[in-house]
Amino acid sequence: MGQTLTEKILADHLVEGELETGEEIGIEIDQVLTQDTTGTLVWLQFEALGLDEVQTELAAQYCDHQTYQFDFKNTDDHRFLRSAAGTFGAHFSRPGNGICHNVHKENFAAPGKTLLGSDSHTPTPGGLGQLAIGSGGLDVAVAMGGGAYYIEMPEVVNVRLEGELPEWATAKDVILEMLRRLTVKGGVGKIFEYTGPGVESLSVPERTTITNMGTELGATSSVFPTDERTKDYLERQGRGDQFVEIGPDEDAEYDDELVIDLSSLEPLIAQPSMPDNVVPVREVAGQSVDQVIIGSCTNGGYEDILPAAKMLEGREVDKKTDMIVAPGSKQASELLAREGWVAELMAAGVNFSEATCGACIGIGHVPASDSVSLRTFNRNFEGRSGIEDDNVYLCSPEVATAAAIAGEIVDPRDLADELGDLEAPGTELPEAYSGSKVDLIAPDEAVDDGLVKGPNIGDVPLKDPLESELAGPALLKMTDNITTDHIIPATQDILMYRSNIPKLSEFTLSRVDDTFAERALESDGGFLVAGENYGQGSSREHAALCPMYLGIQGVLAQSFARIHKANLFNFGLLPLVIDEETYERIEQGDDVEIVDDVAEAVSSGQEEFTVRVNDDWEFTASLDASEREREILAAGGKLSLTRQQYEESSGGAAPADD
Repeated sequence: MGQTLTEKILADHLVEGELETGEEIGIEIDQVLTQDTTGTLVWLQFEALGLDEVQTELAAQYCDHQTYQFDFKNTDDHRFLRSAAGTFGAHFSRPGNGICHNVHKENFAAPGKTLLGSDSHTPTPGGLGQLAIGSGGLDVAVAMGGGAYYIEMPEVVNVRLEGELPEWATAKDVILEMLRRLTVKGGVGKIFEYTGPGVESLSVPERTTITNMGTELGATSSVFPTDERTKDYLERQGRGDQFVEIGPDEDAEYDDELVIDLSSLEPLIAQPSMPDNVVPVREVAGQSVDQVIIGSCTNGGYEDILPAAKMLEGREVDKKTDMIVAPGSKQASELLAREGWVAELMAAGVNFSEATCGACIGIGHVPASDSVSLRTFNRNFEGRSGIEDDNVYLCSPEVATAAAIAGEIVDPRDLADELGDLEAPGTELPEAYSGSKVDLIAPDEAVDDGLVKGPNIGDVPLKDPLESELAGPALLKMTDNITTDHIIPATQDILMYRSNIPKLSEFTLSRVDDTFAERALESDGGFLVAGENYGQGSSREHAALCPMYLGIQGVLAQSFARIHKANLFNFGLLPLVIDEETYERIEQGDDVEIVDDVAEAVSSGQEEFTVRVNDDWEFTASLDASEREREILAAGGKLSLTRQQYEESSGGAAPADD
């Protein structure tokens, strides 16, 4: 039996386990990336582990979320990250150089390699045949030290692409169609592998749009085979020598298969406030639009902005609509500027943003109250834009630009009726992706002498080993699809405290209940209760670390998002699965007690736990955990366990926190 592309890459990197669906495997990691909102903790944890130098082939630290540097806290973080990259041997991308996924795709992504990143959209380079996975920062720190990355072997789903995209349909519509079919939970525990004759019709930038937003399906990763288009893209980036031809065997067997006829697609749009709320654009046409933004790691490349520039050539943005272009990288900005397209866009009434995550996480360009914003981003969770009652739609650059021209949502195919013939712009690649590399500092160009820590950078809190008795109130009951944005918001007033856990924890779950943090501290422990898909969205480990700091002992949920569940293990929080009946019955404020000897049960491999509520009724909750994850829980988290293992192996004391 032949192998899938996913199995080939995993087999080449397998260090523990067998490639059987659902079994835990350990894989070697070739490359790691981190960004400024997760990177501070990654490097503090790397330092706490007592490691001197990065052990992976390549590590890259990007500054892309807090680039506006509102005060010294942001700037101090960037200075610390630059010093950490230089001290431990990582590339450093300066603020303004671009979003980590875009810059990594341009400079480092390589077919057949593994990549682990402390950002949920790390799978972007899957469009180049790289198996890239998002994870919590602690997993990245351990991988940088040469440790294996552990994960349950996902199902591998064949997404067979047939035909070619018709005029005005785009790669964004491919992934929106996937979300329409599968929902934001449809990819949990899966890797989507794209095959079929339609693949060769898509350029690498189109493929990376699809793999980037596969994260919204809950997927572990998404990957394309390599071909002449991959080789051509790498050559244009000056990295042709890194091309490797890799793909599935003809007789490869998959766990499941989907077929998408590209020729049948039409312009689609995700309505507020979930990426899977997808309908054809024509169903919502006529809706007045206040703001349009083209950019993000999904659609912020040169190839995404160029069609918008051509559509606006000789035209103007509607008077009641604001339009912003936020390039994904400085490379994209420089290429567009040298070709004159920046001036063309500005002449049409477009405002240019720095190359940053920015508006995608609610930092800058926050929409007005009671307004509609069309964005080419990957997420439109309620409140993510920076205002609670937002109305954010997700669409392609072509649909977004059409709305900017018309002042309302309009199918771009209908523009010809109002504006005359408008040739549909296709994906155009520059002859060469030229541009300055001055903002990408290599390890041998380090400018700092040792770590530089400002006053806002604190220590990494450690949790005590798991106790035998766990009891406390159900401090908060939540609904389905609670995101990590709900748990720890990513707005600029909060992001600045990412390296100051005591302060950051004050904002925990504030978007659900602004009294939660205070109540958690007063109660000296307790539990969270949630519905399906708890912890979806960003990889931010702070969403587990801050509840741990506040004394939360465990989470009772109907199901967990993959990365967040791993983060709960990593920080010693017990993730227990409950059924729908239990979820409906348990109430916020109930007294919850795990009847079993928890420490003994976790260590012995016990899967079912008896939980008593108000000394009145009981239910059974289950723990789905590998032997390794149970060991992490028992120790109080991955950092505590790793330090313990260090002490045992070295025969001395573990490295100090400071």
